[in-house]
Amino acid sequence: MTDITIIGTGNMALGLATRAVAAGKSLQLLAHKDKGTAEALAAELGGSVSTGVVGDVLTSEIVIPAVFFDAARDIVALYGDSLTGKVYVDITNPVDFSTFDGLTVPAGSSATEELQKATTAKVVKAFNTTFAATLAEGTVGGQPLDVLIAGDDQAAIEAVVEFVVAAGLTPIVVGTQRRAQQLEQPGSSTSFSLPTISSRISSGTLR
Repeated sequence: MTDITIIGTGNMALGLATRAVAAGKSLQLLAHKDKGTAEALAAELGGSVSTGVVGDVLTSEIVIPAVFFDAARDIVALYGDSLTGKVYVDITNPVDFSTFDGLTVPAGSSATEELQKATTAKVVKAFNTTFAATLAEGTVGGQPLDVLIAGDDQAAIEAVVEFVVAAGLTPIVVGTQRRAQQLEQPGSSTSFSLPTISSRISSGTLR
């Protein structure tokens, strides 16, 4: 067993994996097709990292696909019931890349909510407002990077918060899954006032 599974080997995967290794987490790193790309990234990272390809058995309770939204839907479909009970961290922004104008999810919904409809995993939104380079560094302007988090399951949120804190970042829980609609909009990281993490977690009023 490992602590966190990261799917993908691109820049966001590198950023997430760098923070995970800094947090002392063991990793399963899955490439899309070529295991060699995962092995190369694992060698760069150091730490406790096992490698494989998409389709391999998931060895972690926290799964973070570092992929675009369409690929995330494919991953959910591929793994099916094997995701049941796992914490699925959705980092996607469902941008319409054909026009770069608008999103590819229905009005009044979000990538997170659409993924939750398709899986029995506990889907939590996080890391979609961070850039790969600053994520790998862990700081912006000498201050720990903020990670905005939204979800419906308290235990899943707390698992993500624990990872974020261990990684040296600042978790900010903004509410339930429906808040992902705001997080996925351009400029979302500064578009509304955010309460402190302590008040959200301790009170259980995630809405």
